[in-house]
Amino acid sequence: MSAIPGKPDTTTRTAERALALLSVVCERGSLTLGEAAKAVDLSASTALRLLRTLEAATFIRRDDEGSYRPGVAIVQLGVLALSQESLVALCRDPMTRIVEQTGESAYLSIPAPGRQGLYVAIVEGTHSVRHSNWVGRKFPLDSSASGKALQGGTGDTGYCVVSDGVERDVTAIAVPISVGDRIVGALSVVVPSYRITTSSIERIGQLLLGEARQLYAR
Repeated sequence: MSAIPGKPDTTTRTAERALALLSVVCERGSLTLGEAAKAVDLSASTALRLLRTLEAATFIRRDDEGSYRPGVAIVQLGVLALSQESLVALCRDPMTRIVEQTGESAYLSIPAPGRQGLYVAIVEGTHSVRHSNWVGRKFPLDSSASGKALQGGTGDTGYCVVSDGVERDVTAIAVPISVGDRIVGALSVVVPSYRITTSSIERIGQLLLGEARQLYAR
């Protein structure tokens, strides 16, 4: 039987409902089954079926409390979209200036699910010896400079410093990027540890802070 002209068929309605659920989970960050069903005006049984489909495709995930959160697939799609969107574009010139003044690679990272961060952009350093490109790589929030910055753990200096965090023999300095009271990303510089000194850490930290403050003011 063909669909009635002008009326969405079953496949279209199912896709629309699944996308509505995915959208509300991404917007709110964490939802129970009941909250998700109510938000998109679906029965709990229909919402559960669609949420399970999204979970199987890793577009969403369930946390330890059973709530639904954005999954790795939607984060990966977000990275692709971000390459053309405002945060990467906004940070490109500051990152380029940082590299021009330090010779070291500069990164932009964003929060990712599961207490992780994700590197989404790089301006590579000019030194012949530098680390491998980390764009697209996830990292733990608690043991990396960018992760600490994404959590706001900068201390009195305003910047975070971690050695041997994401990679051995590498030191990273990072600062948060905020919109209002919300941290949306982190700027960082990554340096082979043999090349780092106390004075260069302070200089890079102050440079990152200066660029971040200009971003705050925009």
